[in-house]
Amino acid sequence: MHLHWLDADPRFPPVEQALRDPNGLLAMGGDLHPQTLLEAYRQGIFPWYEAGQPILWWSPDPRLVLYPERLKVSRSLRKVLRAGRFEIRFDTAFDAVIEGCAAPRPGQSGTWITEEMKAAYRRLHRLGHAHSAEAWQDGELAGGLYGVALGGVFFGESMFTRVSDASKAAFTTLVRHLQNWGYTLIDCQVTTDHLLRLGAEEVPRRRFQRELETALLHPGHPAPWQAEPLVW
Repeated sequence: MHLHWLDADPRFPPVEQALRDPNGLLAMGGDLHPQTLLEAYRQGIFPWYEAGQPILWWSPDPRLVLYPERLKVSRSLRKVLRAGRFEIRFDTAFDAVIEGCAAPRPGQSGTWITEEMKAAYRRLHRLGHAHSAEAWQDGELAGGLYGVALGGVFFGESMFTRVSDASKAAFTTLVRHLQNWGYTLIDCQVTTDHLLRLGAEEVPRRRFQRELETALLHPGHPAPWQAEPLVW
């Protein structure tokens, strides 16, 4: 198979045409305009590339997803949530969250969240499509995550933590809210042990595409999002 170049044809090809190696690579080129990104997400496609590369578009098989009702909260994390170690907020510090996610991790020399990506998701946030979940401690941002919401789907993009359990507290609180709001699918994109421990599971791409199509019919939850008290 040959990769589709969006600069020549701006339409995304069917996800079944994605490569097996590297798993899910579907297309190259194009842009990160809001309409391009939103159309990609609706088709189960997301961008992921490094500085100096053309934009790379992916649809891996299998796909890692989390069904909100299957969230696993460990006993130790539940104690953290009950104790109120963190104040969880939504959509109050999107720029700071994306900067936190873009900061190099231990053992890494760079990041895939380029300046172009930051600007693109900030535009989506201003349009009400991208959201942040934040864990605050003593007035400081301790961790969080951001992603894109369409219909009844939340597409997780990245998370970071500066204090132990901060990002997990933000994530689990967000998942509970999504469940309360009627969201049925959280796209975690690629598999990590961290997300598997929280209840995420791999599903075949064909199943993901079917469930995505159904979930997009949900009206979603209006922006900006606000965190409400939860009982753990």
